[in-house]
Amino acid sequence: MSLPLHLRIQNTGVTPGLYKVLGIAEALQQQFPLSRVLIDIRHGPEVDVDAFMSFGIAGIVSRVRTECEVPQLYALSIEEAIGAGDVIRVQPSGQVNVLYRRGANANSLFVTERCNSLCLMCSQPPRQVDDSWRVGELIDLLPLIDQTLDVLGVTGGEPTLLGPDLQKLLGESRRYLPATHIHVLTNCRSFSDPAFADQFDGLRGHATWAVPLYADVARIHDEVVQAPGAFVETMNGLHNLAERGHLVEIRTVLHARTLPRILNWAHFLYRNLPFARHAALMGLEPMGLARGNASLLETNPSLLSAKIAPAVSLLNQAGMNVSIYNVPLCSLEPALWPFARKSISDWKNEYASACAACAVKGDCCGFFKSASASFRDTVARPLRVRAA
Repeated sequence: MSLPLHLRIQNTGVTPGLYKVLGIAEALQQQFPLSRVLIDIRHGPEVDVDAFMSFGIAGIVSRVRTECEVPQLYALSIEEAIGAGDVIRVQPSGQVNVLYRRGANANSLFVTERCNSLCLMCSQPPRQVDDSWRVGELIDLLPLIDQTLDVLGVTGGEPTLLGPDLQKLLGESRRYLPATHIHVLTNCRSFSDPAFADQFDGLRGHATWAVPLYADVARIHDEVVQAPGAFVETMNGLHNLAERGHLVEIRTVLHARTLPRILNWAHFLYRNLPFARHAALMGLEPMGLARGNASLLETNPSLLSAKIAPAVSLLNQAGMNVSIYNVPLCSLEPALWPFARKSISDWKNEYASACAACAVKGDCCGFFKSASASFRDTVARPLRVRAA
């Protein structure tokens, strides 16, 4: 069951803001400031709730309202959606948002809704709004994230539109999470300005810049991102990052506009971007602009494996780390299984009913929740042998 990031809750006395949810024992270790901790008492034996007040905690999370003086959240619309270790935003409206989920397969900082591209298949259509307030909130979030987190994503919109605030945010990420690698999804166009690229020298080796490149030719890439000149800016930005020793990942999304030249794309990466550490071929997320542009993007899932196999083989033989994201194993020939990743974020992940009988479900990414049930049922084909 995928767990939502937004839910309703009853609130008695908890001030709106960001909080770390912890069990009693972990809270008393004081790795996080108790004034920003909500103690979860939904599990385990009964406790003297009023005694918590002397510790200076912000409040408690309970199943039902408790007759005590401690501020409390209770009656969650989905109990399992908040657990120990999570960081939540409590809003005055009674809504709670999960900003960090301990144990999730992907945690990200959503930094802006703005973007200077308008990709045909964008799952999060950009809005040209002033959301600069996000930077301050995200910096406030960082001290509440577990320092044991391996990777923290940064996404939008286009993060580089924050300008100097992006450098500030990433610098604070390094300060609070020194052992956590930062994975930034960017169209890289801003990095075509060498002076802009210079701002991020302090992140060399600590961040990977994941850059979508949708074709080996400007005409198709610019068509997909709906921004004339974007291909040239992206290429210049990539080389500026490489010149400064940054880690780079190249991505593409698999659909009718990109698949016809996917082998050419692989040749282009091999010849022109040999510094890229990783190439990701990504299945389409069917929401946002992808739905409205379905007639331009739609491709036969049964033909996908044969189309991408030569490109994956070429990049693999060239020594590049290659991944296939968001494509279920039953849609891939077995030779491609080692490259397939269980990639779909758990909060938007779903499986077809037929997947229950599949021997490789535990290794498979499944489907996007936004895909229709009929699509999932049409594509899903239970396999009887485990992936190699």
